[in-house]
Amino acid sequence: MIDSYIALDLETTGLNPAYDRIIEIGMAKVEQGNVAATYSTLINPGITVGERVVELTGIHNNELTDKPRIEDEIRNILLNFIGDDIILGQNVTFDYSFLKKAAINNNITFSVKGIDTLKMARRILPELEHKKLDYLCEYLKVDPGSSHRALDDALSASAIYWKMYQIKADDSGFETAADLVYNVKKDSPITEAQKNYLTALVKKHNIVLDIPVEEMTKSIASRNIDRIISEYGK
Repeated sequence: MIDSYIALDLETTGLNPAYDRIIEIGMAKVEQGNVAATYSTLINPGITVGERVVELTGIHNNELTDKPRIEDEIRNILLNFIGDDIILGQNVTFDYSFLKKAAINNNITFSVKGIDTLKMARRILPELEHKKLDYLCEYLKVDPGSSHRALDDALSASAIYWKMYQIKADDSGFETAADLVYNVKKDSPITEAQKNYLTALVKKHNIVLDIPVEEMTKSIASRNIDRIISEYGK
């Protein structure tokens, strides 16, 4: 099996890397089944975390205000901790997509292979009704630690990988990692004209925005302007 990799998990404000943001990163460097090093940090997303995410993760907005922004951490994460290693995770393409977006936005080339424990579980444990991480932990008797916290979930995915190997070691999927693909464009910053117009619209119609104007990209600002005009008028 592949026994040297980076187990990875992210907590985010939502499911779409085009609009949502990372709030926690957890990674473990695994070598021959042993954890050689770990990395864990909260990330200030610059926007308010919704109640559903707070409930799920236990990460509150006031815990994030003094934490680093992703642009301050992404180079260290990708170049110093992950490097050229294979990454492993539960639905690993999801985590890769957020890191890829952060890499592109900060002019970093990032392309790695991955091991997806979700896809492996679908093949190796087809009889299971669910393949979610917490369900797999319960079925395979893996201690999940604090579920929906990045480092603990990364470690759980790694443990599940080894448990599945014990069940079906002759499965060819343990011998290779797949190329991870996520096509993404670099964000364009909000223009000064958009910023001024949006600020005026917010003041005129007494609106509270979900995202602060200074945190918006050009495309997000454009969508918000269109939405406000559609709902309230110019």
